[in-house]
Order: sequence, then structure tokens, then C-alpha cells
Amino acid sequence: MRQSTEVPISAESDALSDVFEQVEVRGMMTGGFAVRGPWASRAAVSRPLKLIALVAGSARISVDGPDGPDGPFELTPGDVILLNHRTSLEVRGGKGDGPTAEPIPEASFDSMALAAADLSTDDVVIGGWIQVNPTGQALFSAALPGVVHIRAQTPAASRLAGLVAQLFKEASSGRLGSAFAIRQNGQLILLEVLRAYLEQEEPPVGWLRLLTDEQLAPALRLMHEQPGRTWELAELARAAGMSRTSFAERFRTVSGTPPLAYLSRWRMVLAQRALRNRDVRIGTLAAELGYGSESAFSNAFKREIGQSPLHYRRQLLAAG
Repeated sequence: MRQSTEVPISAESDALSDVFEQVEVRGMMTGGFAVRGPWASRAAVSRPLKLIALVAGSARISVDGPDGPDGPFELTPGDVILLNHRTSLEVRGGKGDGPTAEPIPEASFDSMALAAADLSTDDVVIGGWIQVNPTGQALFSAALPGVVHIRAQTPAASRLAGLVAQLFKEASSGRLGSAFAIRQNGQLILLEVLRAYLEQEEPPVGWLRLLTDEQLAPALRLMHEQPGRTWELAELARAAGMSRTSFAERFRTVSGTPPLAYLSRWRMVLAQRALRNRDVRIGTLAAELGYGSESAFSNAFKREIGQSPLHYRRQLLAAG
């Protein structure tokens, strides 16, 4: 295993864990309400990865975005919806002939307001978003459809309903450390959403589909464990138990890119994270990632990211 503090990848890790580590996943709870009777809530979506979970009752959600409207999706308790770069949503629920309430979570949402919810009679909805760095936004945007609906009643989502219930419990209890627990539960919810999605759907060609390919997994693991090594295509093919030609063809078919191009892209993901640390020397980082010189690394970074590592870092620092 490489010993490094600059590009922290563990040989015991798996590729999805590596991605979560590098894109700095955090779960944020931003709203919620409990309501009885007919209701409708409409809102613009300002975050790239928006989460909505139904704790109790029933609801229907419709969304809109660059590719047009989607829905309505019927939600049952424990269901989770992940919106990928959508622009607006409408959620409806409730029964009866009374006036339609319009619950709108305030900007200064106090989760303790949910403590009075009656889970036996109320429709209870909580919302939040998944915070990732810009690299993560690009990765998830390309890997996921506009709407991911995970139904709690399916075998693939057996843990998800429990996580939603735990998130609600933490949010409405006000216990010591609840904010930290909410962030951790948000991470786990995203993980379970991705796991369930991968079990019930075949993702489009790309990195997420690559993670599910068992035959390519040994080679992928080597690239993630030792990204700075100068890998030969034949070595990676042997790890996968395939010929060079078959390995290269399968890798391109699954991921949409050749193996060594994927390795180069993964190195740039690592580099973008490392460059956020002002103490990381660019020359040292270049060597860590397997480049023979700082100029070779800079050229590769500019080709992939569109600007030099030094300019990228200055831009990050200027943005705080």
C-alpha cells in the first residue's frame, strides 16, 4: 500500500467508498412538515442533489427540469426520492374535503417542530440535500437519471426505511449531537439509495455502472489502490482474468472510456481534492500520482479540467 498523506486511498477500500471520500459527501436536512387533511407544497429546487423522504402517510410528487416533467410518483412510508439537477417540485397528499393546506418549510426551519407529529394520522415529509464538492456534482450528474425513486417495500431498500425513521427521530428529538447524526444519516441514505438503485436498475454507461461489473472489479481495485503506478494494460487484463483485447473492449463498453483514460480521470479526481490543501506541493502531488514531472502533470490536469493546477488552486482559495 502506498504511504501518503496527500492522496488518501486505502488498499482495503472499495471503489464506491473511494468516490464518497474524494467528493466529500455530507447529508443536510433543510425542511419538513407534518400535516393532516388535503395539502399541496410547491417549491423551486436550488440544489443539484435534492432528497425527499416520506416518514408517514402517503404523498405524490411531480418534478420538472431541463428534460421536462416527471411523475407523479406515489410515495409510501420510508420511500426516498433523489432529484438530480431538477428545477422545481410539487408534493401533494392528504384526504378529505376540507381546504387544501399549503405547508412551506421556512428558511429558518426548526426540526423540533416535527416533535408534535402524529405518525398514525399525519403525512410527514422531510427534505434535504446531499452536499458534495464540484467534482462530485459532475460525477453524480452524469451517473444518475433526473429522478431516482427508491421504494422502501422492495428487498433492495430493506435498510432505507429504517434510516429514514432514524433521521426523523434525530431531527425531532433535539438530543445532544443530533446535527452530527443527521449529517451521518444523510450519507448513509445516499449510500443506500445508490445500492438500491444499482440493484433494481441498470445504470447508464459510466463510472457507476463500472462499479457493478464483477469481472472488471479486480482491475478497478488495483487502479484505485495504486493510482500512481504506471499500469500496463496487460497487467490489468490479467487481474481481471481476461485477454488484453477483451478487457479493453469490456471496460470501454461498461464505462464509456478506455481503462487508462479512466485511470487518468481518477487521478484528476484525487488531484482536485488534494489541491484544496494549500500545503500540498504540486511537484510532490505529481509524483504521488505517477507523473514524471510537474509539467507533465500540469498538462494532463489542464487537458482534463480546463485550467492549470495552480490556477485551479487559486480559484478555490479565492472562493473560500
